[in-house]
Amino acid sequence: MHAPSGSVKPFGSQWRFPVAGAAVALIASGCAAVLVFTNPRPEDYADHAGQELVVLLTQELCGSNGLPMLLRLWVRDCPQLVASQQGVLAGLANRFTTRLNLGIASVYTTRLGGQELVPGFTLPRVKAVTLAVAGQFVMLRSESDDGSLE
Repeated sequence: MHAPSGSVKPFGSQWRFPVAGAAVALIASGCAAVLVFTNPRPEDYADHAGQELVVLLTQELCGSNGLPMLLRLWVRDCPQLVASQQGVLAGLANRFTTRLNLGIASVYTTRLGGQELVPGFTLPRVKAVTLAVAGQFVMLRSESDDGSLE
């Protein structure tokens, strides 16, 4: 004699959903723990921002419309001069950055610029919003003096 097919469940079927749910929860919490562990620190962001500022300032200062003619005659290797200031630029970025720590990721917002570097040349104003997750930095939005978004 067989029982009606809808009334009897095979042995172990009642455990499938709780075990699957527990496995998903365990995997999700493991992934979250890894993301928390790899969430970049503010010091990591400062290093990253210093590198980005070297690129930006090299473009701005060392281009044809950058430094005034008199300074161009005095500065022999403009890109090297800017690159040598990466530590200072990282410190500057760190000073003007706020961090929203979400645990598994962070959102860094840097606002700097407007300071006069040399007579006649003002540091461009820059606002950058960067997502830091899993040891990586992803620029979400950036604005410069001319209002352009990148």
